[in-house]
Amino acid sequence: MAATAIPESITQSTEEQSKALVKRYMYWAMGFGVIPAPGVDVLLIGGTQLNMLRNMSHIYNIEFHENRGKSIITALVGGLGTPTIAFGGIGSLLKMVPIVGPIFGAVAMPSVAAATTYAIGKVFIQHFESGGTFLDFEPEKVKAYFAEKYSEGRKVVDEVVGSKKAATVK
Repeated sequence: MAATAIPESITQSTEEQSKALVKRYMYWAMGFGVIPAPGVDVLLIGGTQLNMLRNMSHIYNIEFHENRGKSIITALVGGLGTPTIAFGGIGSLLKMVPIVGPIFGAVAMPSVAAATTYAIGKVFIQHFESGGTFLDFEPEKVKAYFAEKYSEGRKVVDEVVGSKKAATVK
């Protein structure tokens, strides 16, 4: 009698499953950041982040609240400060400028999108791991932690991009 393999999702902790989920959605956000159509990229990135939270809530068996999730994402990203938000927004709008716009946008948007997705995911892993829900999440209380995870996310993106470039060169 052959042994039946146990699905990996059963043997992984909720935190491990969530970390894998964040990584996957970070890549999706990075990919959507390359889309040359201004505004479309922002909509797809926001939808990706919301979907990440939806799937993470399933991992933790927490009721998902879409409108609350949208508000939280907006508050967290808005809390990064005007320069970061402007950089992401300008990255999207610059895609309209002929020749240089798409090039700049293709560089700026993916890293901002991936880093914010990473930070949102990390904040929610911490929140859910400590027993929190969507209803008791307070963006103001995690501003500093979110900013820290955003910076960490930028480093992760740089490592990913650097490893992809190194693999291409070989």
